[in-house]
Amino acid sequence: MKHVNHVRITKNMSVKELLQEYEKAGVMGAGRIGKAASILTKMIQDKDCTIFFAQAGAMIPGGMKDVIHDILKTGRIGCFATTGATLTHDMVEALGYNHIQGKHDEDDAKLHKQGMDRMWDSYMPNNVYEGLEEWFNKNWNKIENAQTIPELLSKIGEALPENSILNICWQKKIQVFCPALADSGIGLMIWGRLEEGRKINVKAFEDLKQIIRIAWDSKKNGVLYVGGGTPKNYCQQAMQFSKQAVYAIQISTDVPEYGGSSGAPMKEGISWGKLSEKAQAVDVYCDATIALPLIWAAVKE
Repeated sequence: MKHVNHVRITKNMSVKELLQEYEKAGVMGAGRIGKAASILTKMIQDKDCTIFFAQAGAMIPGGMKDVIHDILKTGRIGCFATTGATLTHDMVEALGYNHIQGKHDEDDAKLHKQGMDRMWDSYMPNNVYEGLEEWFNKNWNKIENAQTIPELLSKIGEALPENSILNICWQKKIQVFCPALADSGIGLMIWGRLEEGRKINVKAFEDLKQIIRIAWDSKKNGVLYVGGGTPKNYCQQAMQFSKQAVYAIQISTDVPEYGGSSGAPMKEGISWGKLSEKAQAVDVYCDATIALPLIWAAVKE
């Protein structure tokens, strides 16, 4: 049995050195964050591993845009599964809008009159939807022939500025899976154009075959889950029908006792055949806007 090594802070220590101290401590939140950095480093260095990166939650309003962009730019991500909300918030930033520092206890009726939408203490001006509408009107001809959701998102990415998730994924040839795309601002924009009589013929279930094929064709699989929800489960079920993950990291604030996927610990996936019994895996119970930048800074270093 190993002793708990107490974290030592030294002058000018790097983030990597700090997280190595966390890992040596080996217990509680610090131990899990340190272990996550170690596993993600191994995952990225293992060239035989296809990495499934799934992200949910308000990471763009939370100031994490550049961290997500940086992970995608490595070229080591095999596919990216996310929410329509993440893609919408990222897209409006790419179109020149900003999220705004606010207060969680502000008068929401007052914010509504001011045209501000609130996500805890981060605000977004409601006029972003005017910008989105203008963009989709101008670029509809570039996306209307898409046959699947990943193809649709790739075409949107090709037409977007470089400082966006979808453009980075288009450049890096990363397939983006967003099975709940209709549940977002982007979904509303597409629905609005359809109501005006424009056409699009996206086959919503085709991308299931695509994500399962990525998992099936890989030599080995690893997963990085930031938040839970549909993106996590979409990757999980791909493992269930192909190769089990041998590396697994989950960052979540959800708890497992209520049976939902978002709080389910990684080892629960063993019972489903989604995670290898011998996998290197860790659950990090922490606000992802705290944990992910620490983990990624250490890995990047």
